[in-house]
Amino acid sequence: MSTAIQVATSVKEGDHLIWVIDDANQLKKLPLSKNERTYANRLIGQQEKIVPINQYNRMIYIYCVPDGDKYEVLEESRKTGHLLLAGIKKNKIKSITIISDSAAPDIDLAVAEGLSLSNYQFLKYKQDQKKLKAPLSTIKIKAAAGRKAAVRELNEIHRATVKARDLVNEPLSYLTALQFSAEIEKLGKESGFSTTVLTKKKIEALKMGGVLAVNAGSQHPPTFNILEWKPSKPVNNNPVILVGKGIVYDTGGLSLKATPNSMDKMKSDMAGAAAAIGAISCLAKNDIPLHVIGLIPATDNRPGENAYTPGDVINMHNGYTVEVLNTDAEGRMILADALSYAQKYRPELVLDIATLTGAASRAIGPLGMVMMGTAGEAVKAKLMEYGELVHERLVEFPLWDEYKSQLNSDIADLKNIGGTEAGAITAGKFLEHFTDYPWLHLDIAGVAFLDNLDSYRGKNATGTGVRLLYHFLKSMSETHE
Repeated sequence: MSTAIQVATSVKEGDHLIWVIDDANQLKKLPLSKNERTYANRLIGQQEKIVPINQYNRMIYIYCVPDGDKYEVLEESRKTGHLLLAGIKKNKIKSITIISDSAAPDIDLAVAEGLSLSNYQFLKYKQDQKKLKAPLSTIKIKAAAGRKAAVRELNEIHRATVKARDLVNEPLSYLTALQFSAEIEKLGKESGFSTTVLTKKKIEALKMGGVLAVNAGSQHPPTFNILEWKPSKPVNNNPVILVGKGIVYDTGGLSLKATPNSMDKMKSDMAGAAAAIGAISCLAKNDIPLHVIGLIPATDNRPGENAYTPGDVINMHNGYTVEVLNTDAEGRMILADALSYAQKYRPELVLDIATLTGAASRAIGPLGMVMMGTAGEAVKAKLMEYGELVHERLVEFPLWDEYKSQLNSDIADLKNIGGTEAGAITAGKFLEHFTDYPWLHLDIAGVAFLDNLDSYRGKNATGTGVRLLYHFLKSMSETHE
């Protein structure tokens, strides 16, 4: 379920409000009685994050912005949005308006973002949807004329993040590779980007051995999806490419995963693809003047009777041969073909995003994603800066050449796994073999799907990557030379 974020054209006396202030001195601006103002002043002095005022015909929630640097305050405000939701649900509020008197920029947007993402629900398979549906449907922001575009932009970012969450939360019983392609095509028509779906025959003609090997044990055919957002006047001559891992379900293949706490969450193994799709959708809806292409190889990974096996040698799209030692290292196999295919576009930059390794998850847990690649330091720094801005933080791992030796094969050009150590890095090193352009790899294995509720990121699918990629690529369009 998506919450609409709108500009408040007016504020009426009975409207429920979230009022953002910097200190208690600003309480005099609020429509409060003397007793209400005294009460609010006392709670703010006690460092309460939220002061609820019940005026019977409406609720006013007062949020006093804490001190801190820009990124800390924005994240605290998103979390405050999450905290506000409990009272809003209790009071069965359908629409609420945010008014900010804070000097800190974009606090109202951050509160709205945290509130709207916290209000997300995936009720498609629930019998009693009407009873379970949250009452809040609309968040309005009182914004000056110059900030109305920012409110509309935030609504599209929210919509794209929610779509990514929906895709990741869908089970394989619905979201096969073919259905995944149908969902992409539908979203493309709604958002304004074009979609080309390559069928199995075309994938065979392109000699995408990695995609075909992973798909060999499945009863459903694979697809290779090409998404393109090309505005009328793009600022870049060569496209930026997003490559997303689209494993719609991963059993591990013949290298079968254990359950529980492993295979039972593997419908989320296409979260990288969902993030790339969401980001492109948002770029198109907000008419960002940057030419961007998405490459999404999609299949499930099953231990069927024709499944590829440990010991097989696979001929990849770029001519490399790969000795398969673990069929559960399947994501890198399909990404490798997509990264190789990307070379035809002579891209300015390629970013792949994938739930690639348990090693990345074990290294930094659910608090951030792993980054590595060959793009310049300025590009890496800019991506990390936007990671701090939206609180989808990145940790850079090295791609030292010494890791190459772990992928040496006795019978093929390389193996699909390294040794027992540095698994996230050797996975990245494997992917590097299939690139000849500036490239960054984002491993989101720890953050894409959560077992426990985590503020506005929620539980289960988080939609991580959509907000980061959108803001980063928008910045590229604004600073492109």
